[in-house]
Parts: sequence; C-alpha cells; structure tokens
Amino acid sequence: MATMHDVAQLANVSLSTVSYALSGSRPVSQATKARVRAAMTELGYRPNALARGLASRRSRTLALIFPAMESGIGGTVAEFVRSAASTAHLHGYHLVLWPFGADQPEEIRDLVHQGMADGVLLMEVCLADARVDALHAAGLPFTMIGRTEDVVGLTYVDIDFDRTTEDAVAHLAELGHRHIGFLNHSAQSHAAGYGPTLRAEQGFRAAMERRGLTACTVLSHESPGAGRSAMADLLDRDPAMTAVVTMNEMATFGATVELQSRGLRIPDDFSVLSIVTSPGVGQMSNPPLTTMHAPGAELGRLGVEALLGLIEAAGPAPMDPVLLGCPLEPGGSTAMAPRRPTDQNDHPAPGTTTQ
Repeated sequence: MATMHDVAQLANVSLSTVSYALSGSRPVSQATKARVRAAMTELGYRPNALARGLASRRSRTLALIFPAMESGIGGTVAEFVRSAASTAHLHGYHLVLWPFGADQPEEIRDLVHQGMADGVLLMEVCLADARVDALHAAGLPFTMIGRTEDVVGLTYVDIDFDRTTEDAVAHLAELGHRHIGFLNHSAQSHAAGYGPTLRAEQGFRAAMERRGLTACTVLSHESPGAGRSAMADLLDRDPAMTAVVTMNEMATFGATVELQSRGLRIPDDFSVLSIVTSPGVGQMSNPPLTTMHAPGAELGRLGVEALLGLIEAAGPAPMDPVLLGCPLEPGGSTAMAPRRPTDQNDHPAPGTTTQ
C-alpha cells in the first residue's frame, strides 16, 4: 500500500510539501500540487482523513441530526442518507448520525463544543426548532433539510409541499375525482409542529378549495394497522369518496388493505396516490402504487454541498433556498373516477381526525 513518503519520492518533493499540498495549511504552487496529485493517482494513494483533519484543524466529519424513530428509516429517508454519505465521501468527509430530536438541544450543544463535527445537516425540522437556536449559539455551520417557520438568514433545501399537493390533487381531479381524502403523518408530528405534516395539510386544503372541493383529512401513526383505521375513518366520514392522497409510507399499506376488505378494487373503484415517497415503496403493493417521488437523492446531494459551501467559506452567508417538487411516477393505483350515485349535499365533515 502506497504511503505519503512514496508520493513525495515520486513527485520529487519533500514529505512536508505533500502534507501542505493536502491540507492547504501553507501555500504550495499549482505546479507542485499538480505533481503531487499525479503521483497520488499513479500510486493509488488515498490520504488519511484524520491526518488531514489534524493538519487543517478540522474533523473532516459532518453530522446528520436525525431523531431516532421506532418506525426506523423508510425508503425515502434511506435514499437521502445514501446520497448525503456518498457526496460527503466524494469531498473527503465522513457522515455520522446524531440521533437527537427537537427537544434535545443540550446534547447537540455538548457535541459541538467537543469539536466532533465541522458542520451539521439538520433533519426532521419543526416550524419552531430549539436545535436551530443551539446550532446558531454554537456558531457551527449547518444546513436544514426542511425549514423552520422563520427562515431568514438560514440555509435549507426542502420539498415544495404546496407544489406537490397541488400536483397530486390536479392529477386526481383531472381523472374526475371530486371526493378526495388525505392520509397524513401522525398526530404527534402535527402537535410537535413538524414542517412536512403541517405544510402538506395546508397545501392539500388549499388545492381542494381552489377547485371548490371539500378537504377531508386524517392523521395516522406510521404503521399499517393505523393506516387501515385511518382509511376506514375517511370512508365512514365521506361514503362518496373515490380517491385518497397518502403521505405516510407504512400507513398506505394498511389503507389499501382496508379498501380491499370493503370490496373496493384499486384503481377501478378507488384511486390511491402516494406522495413524498419512493418508487421502490410503490412496487411493494398490488397493483403497484402511483407515486410522487420524493427527491431524496437530490436533497442529500444539495444539502451536503450547501453545508460544505458554508464550511469552506467560513462565513454565515446562506445559499439561495432550494425547494424541489415530487415528480409523478405512474403506477397502477389511479384511474378515472367511477360513476356512482352521490348526494350533492353529502360533504365530509371539516377538520382533521387522528388515528
């Protein structure tokens, strides 16, 4: 295995010059850097991240703050994490997990003061999030995957929930559906002010109201059993319902079971559109779900690149905010609305229920 000493010999420079070229701790001419890089390529040498970190007074580590969840990491989050880790590695950084929720700012502050990371990617962001205040106070560069209510001066990348819910309702409305339900994340996430739960609900209601339709929404735990109960509640509240938009991967599976148990064929009798999810999840149902693909890989890449920009710039100037839509991935779970007799005065009760 090649060493730094081998690189120095092949490039005909001193060992200290190779170290300076890698760490940037002292000026090295472009010609010398080019010789060092060429020698590294020829020898297949990969610099030790810890050694470079000591030389530059950096840990070469990025922390991903993602709360530990009983339901584990779903397909969409896994796609994001893989992309973030790959992008960090490409730039010579390691990505580590800090499993702290919005109610654990002190734990984050302790690790920051120990110099355990050069920057932070903050996930599962609430509209009012104490972790943001802790990171601000510590002076550590951070990027949000999501956003608080007040985003002035903050760097973030997020899903455009207004656009995504508008596109979801538009897709179903164009198929003739008028009674459309929305199966959201849990009541706990709603009460905690979790950004996606609240923004998606608001976006869905607005999209329905723009078309003169009544929104019928339900909150559900992230489990198939809860999803089945939530779907039953939607159908009981609006018997004329012919379609549902879901934003809860595990609950969606239970929702389809409930529909089938009532003799409703998907998509002939009832359409299901799963948003902010991954095509892989859609393929796990029969028929395969029509989905709106969460851009997890792109969010992971952009989040890391934005964070590295803050770290390298050594300043607080944020990049322009990035909001990404969720493109429609056709499956077999949406179709033209069935023709069935309905009472024009039969509307679901307003409000949100929980399961």
